[in-house]
Amino acid sequence: MPQCSAKKNSSNSAIHQTNLKGRHILLAEDVQINAEIMTMVLAMREITCDHVHNGREAIDKFIASNAGYYDAILMDIRMPEMDGLEATTIIRDLDRSDAKTIPIIALTANAFDEDVQLSLQAGMNAHLSKPIDNDALFSALEALIK
Repeated sequence: MPQCSAKKNSSNSAIHQTNLKGRHILLAEDVQINAEIMTMVLAMREITCDHVHNGREAIDKFIASNAGYYDAILMDIRMPEMDGLEATTIIRDLDRSDAKTIPIIALTANAFDEDVQLSLQAGMNAHLSKPIDNDALFSALEALIK
């Protein structure tokens, strides 16, 4: 069963849920079929998705967008050119208003505790194991998007 590990926010003890209709997601996924499936899954909840193939493209696409345009980033961990951990660290270090707060969710086949810790240390907010469970994905998005 996929695992979702989200950082706890002590200042917000109530569970925060958000309507996902009309939200914009940046998807970094190098495997085309996985990206197509994820795009279809997101479309079921009327979420639009911009797909990039690696971490470098994710950074470029995020920088090219207006602050606040993307509601979350779904970031594969293992990608060519630049992996998701490095891309997340760079995004978090950007000097723009949403770089430190945008929810970034790891998508990976690596589900060991060490993998979850690495993604959280890089600045990701949650870790979902592949194959992605749709309910876990939507729960994470609802809880993390403000």
